[in-house]
Amino acid sequence: MPFEPINPPQFPTPIAPYSAAAKAGNTVYVSGVLALGEGGVVLNPGNIRLQTKHVLETIKTTLEAAGATLADVAMNHIFLKYLGDYAAFNEVYAEYFPGDKPARYCIMCEMVKPDCLVEIASVAHL
Repeated sequence: MPFEPINPPQFPTPIAPYSAAAKAGNTVYVSGVLALGEGGVVLNPGNIRLQTKHVLETIKTTLEAAGATLADVAMNHIFLKYLGDYAAFNEVYAEYFPGDKPARYCIMCEMVKPDCLVEIASVAHL
């Protein structure tokens, strides 16, 4: 099945060869999102709440470009740099998924950019 790359024009140029998302049939796969600005500059270093908000707003905008919403998200893949940020991350995350919660997993790992604290990749179904 062919897929349609989704690259919202207001987004900064990706730091690697990928699309912001890919839509295949009724499924939208959102690439892992970091709190990055133009030129790969890390936004809000050291602030898990602001980085999480930026990441989720970016996912929301990406989904909208594909004709979906956060309510269509069925799965989130979450990567945190520090387990100590888990509670603060969840407080922000819960604001974006107030109703039925998508499935998810969360692991602690190193990030592509050392100042990034969170990365999320999503799968949505229309």
